[in-house]
Amino acid sequence: MTVETPAPSRNSIPAHATPADRSSPNTDLGLSVILPGSLPPTLGTPAAPDRYQVDAVFTRRPLPEEVEAIDSSAPRDALSAAGYPGLTLRVSDRRLEIGNSNLEELEGGLSTVLADLLAQISRRIRQDQAQAFDRAAAAADVEHTRSEDVIRQAGRITFHASSPSD
Repeated sequence: MTVETPAPSRNSIPAHATPADRSSPNTDLGLSVILPGSLPPTLGTPAAPDRYQVDAVFTRRPLPEEVEAIDSSAPRDALSAAGYPGLTLRVSDRRLEIGNSNLEELEGGLSTVLADLLAQISRRIRQDQAQAFDRAAAAADVEHTRSEDVIRQAGRITFHASSPSD
């Protein structure tokens, strides 16, 4: 299945090249573009803030488990360890709100750190889901075997009248 990727509008800045089909939950969650309309209007002027919120668009709608993982303390800890203390992440529908940051940080390596972080979250969730599926399948196999054993045992039972005594 191929999904057409729309051409970037003049209201979006490509963050990195993306494959054509990124809509499946079986693909890593990523970021595709920054929304320039959400940036402070004073950027590029002497009045520009040093730090501000940058909104980036996800490559697909995040799964509830991905949103929960992004909202946990683990990403903040990882970002702090990577040299980005105080940075905040918030999911808002199909956007990631990157707070207390700036375009220079994103361009200087933060975009890669975020891409890696989101990919790790997606992969861990897919692994957790696969393990849960495997456990459920194993439990179903055990139950199926048990059920067959009971049916076999029940099938061995016959009802015959005893011989009359003379």
